[in-house]
Amino acid sequence: MIRWGNPFFLYALILTPLLVLFQIYHARRSRRYREKFASSAMIAQIAPELSVGRQRFKDYLMLAALLLILIALADPQVGTRMEEVKREGIDLVIAVDVSNSMLAKDIAPSRLEKAKHEVRTLLDMLEGDRVALVAFAGKAVVECPLTLDYGATEIFLDVMDPDLISQPGTSLGAAIQTSLKAFGEESRAGRAILLITDGEDHEAQVDAAVKAAKEKGIIIHAVGIGSPQGTPIPVGDQGGDFKKDRQGNVVVTQLDEATLQQIASETGGVYQRCSAGEDELKEVFAAISGLEKGELGMKKFTQYEHRYQLFLFLALLLLVLEFLLTDRRMKLPKFLSVLSDERGK
Repeated sequence: MIRWGNPFFLYALILTPLLVLFQIYHARRSRRYREKFASSAMIAQIAPELSVGRQRFKDYLMLAALLLILIALADPQVGTRMEEVKREGIDLVIAVDVSNSMLAKDIAPSRLEKAKHEVRTLLDMLEGDRVALVAFAGKAVVECPLTLDYGATEIFLDVMDPDLISQPGTSLGAAIQTSLKAFGEESRAGRAILLITDGEDHEAQVDAAVKAAKEKGIIIHAVGIGSPQGTPIPVGDQGGDFKKDRQGNVVVTQLDEATLQQIASETGGVYQRCSAGEDELKEVFAAISGLEKGELGMKKFTQYEHRYQLFLFLALLLLVLEFLLTDRRMKLPKFLSVLSDERGK
């Protein structure tokens, strides 16, 4: 497998046909000038050692050297060996509530944006742990499977919004059940689920999901987003209108701390309410770090080696050869001249 460190230099190779055409044009133009100056017989008399073919050969040597230099500048790299890296850590599934109630702005700029910020901060703290992302509202889906690539995790995190889940409402039971499925059965590392939500559950399936987590030895931590006093849910980007029920009353969303505290308590986890600061994450991170670490999936990667040296050497060799060659025909050594004369007799 080959890759290029500076691939933009390869675009210059597109000019190769133009350079060849220019060389041909230059050779024909020089020939026309010679023919205007004198006939071939006269040129042979005036400059018997001049070799037109050798001049062209020197030009093509320069062109080939230029192409090799461009390839060297593109930095060709070849993957010649595979290395295995063993990582030790835990498996963590982060379930983020993306229901409409998370658009409430009792925590600036909104509950959902604050939740994303909390996840990014947690990812910066983690090291060597596999992370998965689950988005949930009325149902739950695995957005990002377990991975050691935190950059990829953040990409999936950025696109989380209420439009991601078509089924409205909030189902903590579905969030936990889907999170359980996100764990790899082969993993022997400590496993935990982190729920980031306002806690409003509309499906009443939490008990069965929590029981399933306890049976598998999976701890559930929870971070509550929002205020217990309640706040209306904005509709649209302008924020001037709020969600209303069928009777026309403004719907108020409240943080349900009791449910989240119970979930965390029954599985041995911790619960923290999200505040303007980030102290709650430190406690959650401390609890996660206390889990038993295990050997996570070995990550194979290719160690690429630079191969520009070969092309640079060949280019320098051609340049030296072009410099040493003259425009004159080579004189044969005496012993070759004798052989040539004898053959001619």
